[in-house]
Amino acid sequence: QVQLVESGGGLVQAGDSLRLSCAASGRTFSSHMMGWFRQALGKEREFVASISWSDYYIYYADSVKGRFIISRDKAKNTFYLQMNSLKPEDTAVYYCAATLRGGKWYEGYWGQGTQVTVSS
Repeated sequence: QVQLVESGGGLVQAGDSLRLSCAASGRTFSSHMMGWFRQALGKEREFVASISWSDYYIYYADSVKGRFIISRDKAKNTFYLQMNSLKPEDTAVYYCAATLRGGKWYEGYWGQGTQVTVSS
């Protein structure tokens, strides 16, 4: 059974940093893209960042470029989202996901989400 489990969310102040983790299990992900999405209250879920498990291709949404860093640790089967210079508009539920390279994210695997709240 494939599982993606997020951790690391919480309440921080604007300008602070936070690191989210996503522990992946249940299969090998060598052919997958691993990603982070977020959904603010009343808004649609949006892409934040993604990384290829094997080739280390990395993509960011413009809204987080230069502030967030995605990475992965193959040995721990875990990937991360380091969030720096957080802003109130970063407040959302953050989800990690995995999908086959070239596939659709909604067809892949998703975590349960972790709340990030940034106060001004």
